[in-house]
Amino acid sequence: MHVIGGTASTALAERISRELSNAPFAIPFMKRFPDGELYVRVGGRLEGEEVVVVQSTRTDEDIVELLLLEDAVREAGASRVYVVVPYFGYARQDRRFFPGEPVSARAFCRHVELDADVVITVDLHSSQTLAHFSKPAFEASGIPAIARLLRERPADVLISPDRGGIERVRRMAQLLDKPWFALEKKRIDSDRVELALPQPLPVAVEGKQVVVVDDVISTGGTIVEAAKLLKKVRAGGISATCTHGLFLRDAFERIKAVTDEVYSTDTLGNPAEKASVAPDIAQILLRESTH
Repeated sequence: MHVIGGTASTALAERISRELSNAPFAIPFMKRFPDGELYVRVGGRLEGEEVVVVQSTRTDEDIVELLLLEDAVREAGASRVYVVVPYFGYARQDRRFFPGEPVSARAFCRHVELDADVVITVDLHSSQTLAHFSKPAFEASGIPAIARLLRERPADVLISPDRGGIERVRRMAQLLDKPWFALEKKRIDSDRVELALPQPLPVAVEGKQVVVVDDVISTGGTIVEAAKLLKKVRAGGISATCTHGLFLRDAFERIKAVTDEVYSTDTLGNPAEKASVAPDIAQILLRESTH
């Protein structure tokens, strides 16, 4: 296998190549034309080779880069193309609410798979998004990566910030053999939430090291409110974890002000990036490889 790292996922792509027994790794050449259009060129001999393209799609520019990289490796004669999209942009726009709206997650799936033989992503907003692919598509989990990190960190109780994350925190608890529970959440708007502890409290948290487990941290409002609530019941320490660390605006600083630690995987480059999903992605690649 050859691994190509897009600009949004260069470090993760290199880690994946190491997990694949030091598979050849390359960073494509890119530049912008005066009119702003992107130019891409991949190097190396790719004819007849299996090629892995790794690129998260946080921005629209990332998406254009991914599509051009896919076409480039096809033009270079790759026999099989694995497209790894660690953070799958537009996945949260997975349904239509009003007439005239697109189902953006579906539209993106259709375009990503055009030059792909296999698509791999990590912790989608909804696993149902995989149904939009007509080619083999797989969802790796960020939970094992965070669990590997937490085995070396203080963690007594795991908490989901809402009931929607129960399966996530339950799986983490099984891996770490720790107690867990979920908070009750009511969203006010995109930045504000109201949280409450379940009554009666199923697990004592006073004096304990508590870890809040989430999939995506965007504005940080949920984590901040969770930390404030846990401080009121005298948690001994509070950490926040997530698979995808967007940390929009001043989210990271706000979370750091009310927690002891913030941990994220490397699906996106961010200041909390401390756990890698490379082993979990590589495992799927090796399983699906034709060699």
